[in-house]
Amino acid sequence: MTDTPETPDSLQDSASLPVTEESASPPLRVNRTRKGIHAKTTPSPQADLSDPALYFNRELSHLQFNIRVLEQSLDPSHPLLDRLMFLLIFSSNLDEFFEIRVAGLKHQLILGHDETGADGMTPAKVLSEISRIAHEQVERQYRILNEVLVPALEEQKIRFRRRSQWTPEQAAWVADYFEEEIAPVISPIGLDPSHPFPRLVNKSLNFIVELDGTDAFGREGGMAILPAPRSLPRLIRLPEALCEEGFTDYVFLSSMIHAHAHEVFPGMEVKGCYQFRLTRNADLSVDPEAVSDLASALRGELLARRYGSGVRLEVADNCPDSLIGFLLKQFELDEADLYRVNGPVNLTRLMSVLDDVQRPDLRYRPFTPGLPKQVRGDINLFTAIAQGDILLHHPFQSFTPVEELLRQAARDPDVMAIKQTLYRTGADSSIVSALVEAARGGKEVTVVIELRARFDEADNLALASRLQEAGAIVIYGVMAYKTHAKMMHIVRRERGELRHYAHLGTGNYHAKTAKLYTDYSLMTANEAICEDVHRVFQQLSGMGKPRKIKTLLHAPFTLHDTLVAMIDREAKLAESGKKARLIVKCNAVTEPKLIRALYRASQAGVRCELIVRGMCCLRPGVPGISENIRVRSIIGRFLEHTRVYYFLNDGGHEVWCSSADAMERNMFHRVETCFPLLDKKASQQVRKDLDTYLLDNCQSWTLDSEGQYHLQGSGDAEPISAQETLLYAYAAQA
Repeated sequence: MTDTPETPDSLQDSASLPVTEESASPPLRVNRTRKGIHAKTTPSPQADLSDPALYFNRELSHLQFNIRVLEQSLDPSHPLLDRLMFLLIFSSNLDEFFEIRVAGLKHQLILGHDETGADGMTPAKVLSEISRIAHEQVERQYRILNEVLVPALEEQKIRFRRRSQWTPEQAAWVADYFEEEIAPVISPIGLDPSHPFPRLVNKSLNFIVELDGTDAFGREGGMAILPAPRSLPRLIRLPEALCEEGFTDYVFLSSMIHAHAHEVFPGMEVKGCYQFRLTRNADLSVDPEAVSDLASALRGELLARRYGSGVRLEVADNCPDSLIGFLLKQFELDEADLYRVNGPVNLTRLMSVLDDVQRPDLRYRPFTPGLPKQVRGDINLFTAIAQGDILLHHPFQSFTPVEELLRQAARDPDVMAIKQTLYRTGADSSIVSALVEAARGGKEVTVVIELRARFDEADNLALASRLQEAGAIVIYGVMAYKTHAKMMHIVRRERGELRHYAHLGTGNYHAKTAKLYTDYSLMTANEAICEDVHRVFQQLSGMGKPRKIKTLLHAPFTLHDTLVAMIDREAKLAESGKKARLIVKCNAVTEPKLIRALYRASQAGVRCELIVRGMCCLRPGVPGISENIRVRSIIGRFLEHTRVYYFLNDGGHEVWCSSADAMERNMFHRVETCFPLLDKKASQQVRKDLDTYLLDNCQSWTLDSEGQYHLQGSGDAEPISAQETLLYAYAAQA
């Protein structure tokens, strides 16, 4: 997740950009006039649309998005604990960025691949830029934590106690905790010829310890590795009786181990104890031509993920150079991969504070999602859907009707068959429970589970086993293409005939993320759409030539080319003096042919509004090429996740929702669906929502032609937060 409500005037001059190389200490709030993170080139207005100067680098754009997330931790319009959450999300996002994106670039260098992308940057150049920017922003992150958030939390009587701040009573309690909870499960590893450097789990907390003296076996002191027990929390709450009145105090597990390291090495002098963490390559590699059983292959890869090659080393900033050099050599890393940090090396584990501290005044206020009138009360959803399409906008509107549709289908004696795709679902999913119930009840249940949903592979393997045991048919999709489409198909016997119902969405069947991510859900009985959904499922489960899909767009077959054609259609309409406009709202825009189509539309005079949360490789505002394109990113309380493609089409107003972003992988290497909103009311609802996002002047960042994002201010105008506006509008339906 990645988010914000309104931004006050005090932050209107800040932008989430890194500082220049000359600056030794980046400011907490970054001046927008400083250099952007993209290679600065100036395209010619007559340039070929494939000119590298017209494209920003994908990985650097991804990194810049994460910096916009970090920027939210400085925004006082957010509740304090949610500002801490943004800082921790930045850590989590950066972990994955190194595990996947940086690891992939390093792998290219190892293989000797020096190919450039549309932006013309080599992998080596991209890695160099990533290192420069990431070092600046990590240092800035810890300064925000130590200089801004920790003092602010202490003012609210929430404290992280360092060893030097422990009272005698607290120190005694820590000593007992160490003896009873930590010492029995800790396993020190002395380094000598019979104890080589251990294999350490990806992102695990460890300590390198300098020792002096002679042990019981006569071995001279040297170095040891002390892995922190993974079964223990990284942050421990002190008993209320040991805290000042009204205060909530926490102690880091790392502080406890530091304080009592000497007890782990009795009779030895601990000269130093320093925490470190290694990030490894966590991308899974499964060769489709060498695998006969995908599930078995993935189980093996999941074990290997924990011990992939090293890509980043984080160490305490007081660790001596000699020990750092030793660690870098062990992990085959160099100085560019080293991050010295002033605080815990595993900040993401601080997330536990958000659930542990019961301070509603320091969190976003809760809300009750709205419900369209068609699905309120105790109703039969099949009857409601048969009367007309139902469109839901999560989380402003509840995800419950989607879950209830499946529950009713599982228990309805007239339902004959249920087909479902699952990408990210959740270990305790009510969706899966309903499918299990349906299968056990004798219905034909077919589930297409994408086992390769990154970091959800283990959960999906478990879900597959659970469904198979219940009697469902489980399919793992097409080996070379991830199944990313969000579809449900229900066949029901009504008055002696079979009636089809479908659900299509832009997001996953995951009840928890449906409260945090913005997504659209369409429940429909439209015969053409339902028939297409049926055919897509048949194509996934069977074999044969591509089936004719009449109403939906379908990747990897028709989606990309049709989107390009619809963009080009707007260009032709504009050239002939007719009404033309387009709006794209998605998570990323990186695919070169789609970008070139947008450039052509801009050159033809089409006003192109792109609402792109994350990566955007398109360069807006270039005279003669992209001056009619505006790119904005909305970062707020909720993670913007909807994928919408709107075309004015001379007043035809076509609105398409999709599971796919404008990326190469979605267009060519995944199974995706893009569905039209044929119901006039549903189409108008989405167009109104898009207009609200375009009016946002509180959470909106606009991208300029040099690759810099600028936080938009309301100035003298009324402040408008799109997410807050939608939240109130839809909550009124609750």
